[in-house]
Amino acid sequence: MMNENTYIQSTCRFLRKYKPDMFVFENVPGLLSVDNGRHWISIQEMLRNAGYTIEYKELNAKDFGVPQERKRIIIIGWRKRSHHHYPAFKPVEPDWTVADILADLPAVQAGEKSRGYRRTRRKKYVANHLRTQDDVLTWHIARLHTEQDKEIYRLAIHEWLDDEKHRRIQYKDIPAHLRTHKNQADFADKFKVVAPNIPYCHTMLAHISKDGHYFIHPDAEQSRSITVREAARIQSFPDSYYFEGSRTNAFMQIGNAVPPLMAEKIARALMEQLREE
Repeated sequence: MMNENTYIQSTCRFLRKYKPDMFVFENVPGLLSVDNGRHWISIQEMLRNAGYTIEYKELNAKDFGVPQERKRIIIIGWRKRSHHHYPAFKPVEPDWTVADILADLPAVQAGEKSRGYRRTRRKKYVANHLRTQDDVLTWHIARLHTEQDKEIYRLAIHEWLDDEKHRRIQYKDIPAHLRTHKNQADFADKFKVVAPNIPYCHTMLAHISKDGHYFIHPDAEQSRSITVREAARIQSFPDSYYFEGSRTNAFMQIGNAVPPLMAEKIARALMEQLREE
């Protein structure tokens, strides 16, 4: 696998050879502070030497209608002496909750799978962005979990959904007989529920490929982590998108992806500029 410097160098060779009018990069906000900012200065210099003017902003996927808090650096470059510019994006006002995103997916227990949707009317967000009447449900397969994990999940769900508490469980709050290690500081928020009653899930991470503790389904009756299909929906992948490979590979693809709905709106804004030219 390429390291980031090799990747940028390879990209610059591509830019010099094919000379696209514009390009888009995405990365985590931490890119700007690596090596006290020197790494980012080097990247900018390489891109400018390839013949491009660049601008970057920290954007949040939730402002593009993605049901997820996800801050990322979006770098846009255009050929020097062109008349392009960084587009302005109007934030989308949410009229949905995370529960709406998951409502038509059937309940499954740990280790179970389902190939059929619930017989319920699709919520507006799902109908507009995620699922057509002709779609076939895939990848709705729940991980196996130990009884210990399922008990912790139920506790975490109860803490979040309790109207008086409404809080995230901390590792120190877990009964001693359910803990697997003594370090309570580094794993303080190891278990996190996908909150159903707000518009945005917390950031989807590739780490979900290793375990699902950080993405617990909000239904205590199911007491499990979310499935590939549920994770994909939170990233705004339509149900028609089929992930190749193993479940681990599918989760990694989802966690590392630019949310399709965000990518589409950025691409449309740039396409308008190219058409005007």
